[in-house]
Amino acid sequence: MDEKLAERVRQRADHACEYCHMPQAYYPTVPFPIDHIIAQQHGGATVFANLALSCLHDNCHKGPNIAGLDPARRKLTRLFNPRRHKWRHHFRRDGPFLVGKTAIGRVTVGVPAMNDSAVMEVREALIDEGLFPPVADTT
Repeated sequence: MDEKLAERVRQRADHACEYCHMPQAYYPTVPFPIDHIIAQQHGGATVFANLALSCLHDNCHKGPNIAGLDPARRKLTRLFNPRRHKWRHHFRRDGPFLVGKTAIGRVTVGVPAMNDSAVMEVREALIDEGLFPPVADTT
């Protein structure tokens, strides 16, 4: 992927993870990777509409997954797509804990392990300092 395309993705995301909304600014030594929403191995193209900025944690856990089992209904459900879905429709916050409000939200919280204890500790510290959630968390 060329750097110009990657920079467009970062700017569109306002330099924050499009899945958990963690700002890149709080991880200055580890640049957030650009995620293929639909992984290349599933036919996803390296085009602006199929790319999202993802924190390293979410990206590594999501991997090439495009779906998972909804823990409430045990049905195969697509993951959140930041190009097609509204964050606030599928997720809410309970302190540092992310809650899936829909099947898509529940699966997306679970597959990338968004409520992993280490990640929640970082979110809690940022909340305590008044730095999180970011202003853009209304999308």
